[in-house]
Amino acid sequence: MKKLSMVVLAVCSTMAFAQKVSDYKYVAIPEKFETFKEDYGLKNFFTKALTGKKYIILPVIKDRWPAEAKSNFCNVVTADIINDKNLFKNKLIVQFKDCNNNMILESKGGSKIKEFEEGLQDALREAMIKIPVSNPAALLPASDNNAQRTSSEIVSAVSASNSEASNYSNGKLELQKIQLDPNQFILAKSGSSVPFAVFKATSKDSVFIVKLSDGTTTIGYFENGNIVIDIPQADGKYAKEVYAAK
Repeated sequence: MKKLSMVVLAVCSTMAFAQKVSDYKYVAIPEKFETFKEDYGLKNFFTKALTGKKYIILPVIKDRWPAEAKSNFCNVVTADIINDKNLFKNKLIVQFKDCNNNMILESKGGSKIKEFEEGLQDALREAMIKIPVSNPAALLPASDNNAQRTSSEIVSAVSASNSEASNYSNGKLELQKIQLDPNQFILAKSGSSVPFAVFKATSKDSVFIVKLSDGTTTIGYFENGNIVIDIPQADGKYAKEVYAAK
């Protein structure tokens, strides 16, 4: 189980990126804040406040996003405002989450002004004090956004598949096959924290796109119960590497 945990951390690390709100350039805001009955001018106030801190607010429709945001959702931080009011104060919480739905920053604000619109905007003004000015880190390259999964989903998938994990070997390497979901599994090298290969299903049954630990992308498939990977060679050809089930 310890080895599996190391593999999970390695898989999750491929999705790791900026951990501070200020590392982001782009902010996505929902069309409406679901915990409020009305807008109360919050979206306009929030947009202006973030723009004033040099963030770029993205359109609700993703097709209108700039290429560097659209090509990798992990270049975007998602912001939301949560209603936290009580009988005596207008209160709210500003939240920022990454592309894996992990909380990066949470800031609370409150106001004794009883009128909803004025009071909530005053509470938001207080919450915004904690939000830093944008100082973007390097943007991540394009990725398959549809393949992005949260670290908690990966942990759950690995835990659930622990009893079903199976072993394969080519005579030199001992690998463990761990099914992440019906369309994706990994081969983990024994004693290593880095997945040896990540397999993603294609439209053809039992044929997979494979990403090796060195970043190489190739093809893999099942043959007679074994896993076969086409390993690219220096001369442009491919060598068939067979991992037999144990």
